[in-house]
Amino acid sequence: MNPTDEADTFLKEYQPGEGFGELALLYNAPRAATIVVNSDGCELWSLERMTFNSIIKTAVQKKREKYDDFLEKVEILKCMERYERTKLADCLKEEWFEEGEHIIRQGDKDENSSFYMIIEGECIATMVMQPGTPAQQVKTYAPGDYFGERSLLKDLPRAANIIADSQVCVVSLDRSSFKRLMGPMEEILSRNEEEYKKFC
Repeated sequence: MNPTDEADTFLKEYQPGEGFGELALLYNAPRAATIVVNSDGCELWSLERMTFNSIIKTAVQKKREKYDDFLEKVEILKCMERYERTKLADCLKEEWFEEGEHIIRQGDKDENSSFYMIIEGECIATMVMQPGTPAQQVKTYAPGDYFGERSLLKDLPRAANIIADSQVCVVSLDRSSFKRLMGPMEEILSRNEEEYKKFC
């Protein structure tokens, strides 16, 4: 609640399985909201600061170690310092797709769109060249390859379909993290656009 407000402002109702209070522990900050029980028999678990921080730090370290070797092998990231790759690893989200699933669809423009790097498996890129005609394969992707950068760098609709050609594991970076961490590499990242222009 803002101290200048006369009454509390309702923000959210928590459901079983949800948690709260982590921001104050992570950032050593004052509580940002008041949580009130509004039903009988509310049961919850709590973690004190030292235990919480220990768990979070352990999880972060494991995540960094998991992606460290992979990120060192990605060609476009070789110009990054180690600490920069560490910051990148902290923001990555792992996702799995089955063969035939679309990871990206041509023409989509989503504020929540992401940039992807392949850890395992292969993908293909297809494009519809003329309305009403079938999509044609224009590119293949293997572990260490990346896609989705064009839409985020230039704020444009997706240029192609990206389809899993096997079971695929990717790591993704959301739009804000991408622009903050990868934006300075625009010239390198733009190279893929030249590939698509060959078919347009």
